[in-house]
Amino acid sequence: MSRHPADTALIVVDLQPDFMPGGALPCHQGDAIVAPIAALLASGRYQTVVATQDWHPANHASFASQHPGHAAFEQIMLHGQAQTLWPDHCVAGSAGAALAEAVNWDAADLILRKGSNAQVDSYSALFENHGPDGQRPATGLAGWLRERGISSVHVCGLARDYCVLWSAQDAAAAGFKVTFLWDLTRPVSPDGDAPTRTALETAGIRIVEGECQ
Repeated sequence: MSRHPADTALIVVDLQPDFMPGGALPCHQGDAIVAPIAALLASGRYQTVVATQDWHPANHASFASQHPGHAAFEQIMLHGQAQTLWPDHCVAGSAGAALAEAVNWDAADLILRKGSNAQVDSYSALFENHGPDGQRPATGLAGWLRERGISSVHVCGLARDYCVLWSAQDAAAAGFKVTFLWDLTRPVSPDGDAPTRTALETAGIRIVEGECQ
């Protein structure tokens, strides 16, 4: 396979044990994409690779444990926005928050930790969720990519229906040409696949399936 142009970057979202079977917040078949993503990075097809890493304090506001009387996967209002409450996951420094060991992350030019603000959830690689002031703080990734001449991004990782989807949507809104590597993502639940496809199509994001990354 040929290398992608220099203006195309790969973003690998949250490929961490807590999002895989046996983890705190397992995605459906989340471990199935580790080997193919490892192979993709090893192939050297992308000249720029970014990995994101969910990295939460133990008292993160998205954790159901921080909201007495509420259970995981319930929704509450947080900073004026609907917030899904999650099981405690990807706590900074924990084994579940590490990047997948089977991948050689030396191929990554940037490892971006997100979700470190205890009061703000962070799905997307480009912007955190809404904060107390009603704004979505930038992570700085869009500027980092532009400084390197990147105009196109390919996204993969976990979870298809949350962090990868939001990253793709935000990248498209920021003016990048976005390709969603469907087979290199997995959802929290397959029930989210149809709405995810609709959201991607609405945003004009190209969906690629099969072995043509």
